[in-house]
Amino acid sequence: MLPQAPFILLSFVNTQLRDHFPTLDALCDDHGMSPSELSAKLGAAGFHYDKSQNQFR
Repeated sequence: MLPQAPFILLSFVNTQLRDHFPTLDALCDDHGMSPSELSAKLGAAGFHYDKSQNQFR
């Protein structure tokens, strides 16, 4: 289960992307959610996914 608090979720997701997953799709597949769902959660807190950096900023 992913953290629900936006800033904790951001930290968790970026750490996972850096250390374990080469793409957002791979991370989402492993955690059973769609990239659009995760992007919407983090987007509501003002973050967007930067594919070239493989992280939310």
